[in-house]
Amino acid sequence: MNTLNALSLNNTRRAENLIIVFNRVPKVGSQTFMELLRRLAERNNFEFHRDSVQRIETIRLKPSHQQELAETISALPVPSAYTKHVCFTNFTKFNLPRPIYVNLVRDPVERIISWFYYIRAPWYYVERKQAFPDLPLPDSRWLRKDFQECVLKGDPECTYTQGATHEGIGDHRRQTLFFCGHEDECTPFNSESALERAKYAVETQYSVVGILEDMDTTLTVFEKYIPQFFAGASEIYHNEIQKFNKINKNSFKSPVSEEVKNLLRQNFSREIEFYNFCKQRLHTQFLAANLMDLN
Repeated sequence: MNTLNALSLNNTRRAENLIIVFNRVPKVGSQTFMELLRRLAERNNFEFHRDSVQRIETIRLKPSHQQELAETISALPVPSAYTKHVCFTNFTKFNLPRPIYVNLVRDPVERIISWFYYIRAPWYYVERKQAFPDLPLPDSRWLRKDFQECVLKGDPECTYTQGATHEGIGDHRRQTLFFCGHEDECTPFNSESALERAKYAVETQYSVVGILEDMDTTLTVFEKYIPQFFAGASEIYHNEIQKFNKINKNSFKSPVSEEVKNLLRQNFSREIEFYNFCKQRLHTQFLAANLMDLN
């Protein structure tokens, strides 16, 4: 990333299978991006696939389940796009062709605030109850929690202990986990090892990692680096999706002060470093693509 070389930044040309894998991080605009992929599938003649809604989301898989996932995706007709909340899975480890990996990231502190209120939104539980009628409803006191108060009171839900681990989709704190992979060393929160593994995966395996806060640059880079799938992405996003559809927009979020955000940033230092790394790479790709021919 020290040179504006579009070819060296273009992992798409290293793909061995015309299948997009969007192993989506929660609360980074992934629902909107999935809707964009659906519409692009019609425009650009590829198939769109997503995993089924699950009662318990498992994102870190055993090797046998990693292989099963990789085989399922590899068997899709080409060209296709597939999306699932899951850690980066190395297809070549199972002697399967390398797909085109993409993802999005978001400011880590804004993302955890968004998640806190997202899982308390009324429509979230309506959707969950419709899918799984026997799910119990949460305690009303839990639903009424305020994020800022939760942080300042040292509530365990809003305490982000360095090196702590949690399993499942509930461990919403770490974007790096989705890039680091399934190994145990990827699980400790805000760890140096998980950070470096995640950076390496982005540099060597991902065609594009977009930034939620900069969708114009993000969509331009997608169009430049993966044109077969993303031609027309900016037009569809601005004219059809952003203009008319606020997917998963939560009007129940309470404001959080900069003082509290700064407290959180101290614990999210490596997650923030990873976010800034992805942002730098995206902007470098943007500049390189405008200076050189990618073909």
